[in-house]
Amino acid sequence: MPVEAVIFDIGNVLIEWQPERFYDAAVGAARRRAMFAAVDLHGMNDRIDRGENWRMVVEETAATYPEFATEIMLWHDRWIDMASPAIDHSIRLMRALRRAGVPVFALTNFGKETFARASLDYPFLEEFDRAFVSGHMGVIKPEPRIYELVEEGCGIAPDRLLFTDDRAENIDAAAARGWQTHLFTGPDIWADRLVAENLLTREDAQ
Repeated sequence: MPVEAVIFDIGNVLIEWQPERFYDAAVGAARRRAMFAAVDLHGMNDRIDRGENWRMVVEETAATYPEFATEIMLWHDRWIDMASPAIDHSIRLMRALRRAGVPVFALTNFGKETFARASLDYPFLEEFDRAFVSGHMGVIKPEPRIYELVEEGCGIAPDRLLFTDDRAENIDAAAARGWQTHLFTGPDIWADRLVAENLLTREDAQ
């Protein structure tokens, strides 16, 4: 079916998101490994992505694990350093689609406050036709409800949506609802897919 709208994930599609890499640089690999083994930091982040208050969740976790409290607080105090850098070619593709008249949405696991913070450094996050942000929706990928809410919100048939995400489980959940999907492994291959779908010319996909 022809694609009527394109949906971008954000983390590791438009902005690199590598907390482990950040902590390796900030506190050393050995300390990072010990902390991630003891503390479910990704589970902590899921709470934020579901809409809980960013600072309160991080402070609560730091208080629960005082031996790692200083490092855990970096998840708040230096969070923007974890969410970097931007993936420039992906941003160009998003903008090229919009110039071509293709509706472009975001579907992202992001907290309310973290999305607002990221938008200060990455103003392109305000350029989507609509951003579906989990923190405001109260549900995260890959739970089926979040995809249902996107369908309700955009009013486009599932088989006319093309969604890219770097996590296979998120792609699989979208495909189960009939969405067209692309597992993101890099902007060059994503560009090829957009050209193949006749959404962009080869020149515009550079």
